[in-house]
Amino acid sequence: MDTKQTPPAPLNPSHHTSSLYRELLAEKDEVLRHKWLESEKAGRDIGIDKSLLDWNTNHREKWRRARWQQRNAAPPPTN
Repeated sequence: MDTKQTPPAPLNPSHHTSSLYRELLAEKDEVLRHKWLESEKAGRDIGIDKSLLDWNTNHREKWRRARWQQRNAAPPPTN
């Protein structure tokens, strides 16, 4: 039985210029910044899971609205 896994397909360089990809990277940077700030407050590394959950729960919507307002006149629709 062959147990070798197929490697993932390489990313197309055009993915790196898409607006979705840029937004994903910007959001990732914000989560990492939040992790650093909260870890400094706690005096220890709080971990990516806790910081991601906290950022999504308490900051993501406001951050997204601010990003949209920088680019557009109206905020994104809410669910």
